[in-house]
Amino acid sequence: MTTDVRYPIGKFEAPASYTDASRAAAIAIIAETPRNLRRAVHGLSDAQLDTPYRPGGWTVRQVAHHVPDSHMNAYIRTRLALTEDNPTIKPYDEGKWAELSDARSHPIEPSLMMLETIHERWIALLKTLTPAQYSLPFTHPEHGPRTLDWLVALYGWHGPHHVAHITELRTRQGW
Repeated sequence: MTTDVRYPIGKFEAPASYTDASRAAAIAIIAETPRNLRRAVHGLSDAQLDTPYRPGGWTVRQVAHHVPDSHMNAYIRTRLALTEDNPTIKPYDEGKWAELSDARSHPIEPSLMMLETIHERWIALLKTLTPAQYSLPFTHPEHGPRTLDWLVALYGWHGPHHVAHITELRTRQGW
């Protein structure tokens, strides 16, 4: 853990290499994200959901909506890499998405259900891929050439990163 509330589990660092074991570990973490996010927000009031996890940061509600938005994009990027020749994926402005009215004020249950559903399909797909498929490239306009291995490692970090935003806030606030 770190004392930087923006990165409670540290910043993402891509592994130097990818193995069957590292893929399986990242996939297991990704698979746990819906359950862990649901646990993190369980029992929170609307006032608590509307509390920023840090000064100037998103509210818990915005984080709860962001995670499925982001993972939905990752699932689509996975499918694009598997079906197109080195596709250039479309980035999105996650900050602007978090400011849309549904992310700022809508109940979080539909987003929690959406995350569970996306993960059911995404994990099923990831478990069928070969090492060669994990090496398939795509291009991210902001990050350059990447592979599915990188994407899986990133999302093995992404879910716990945001869950920790919420759980650390709960600890700091005594919730």
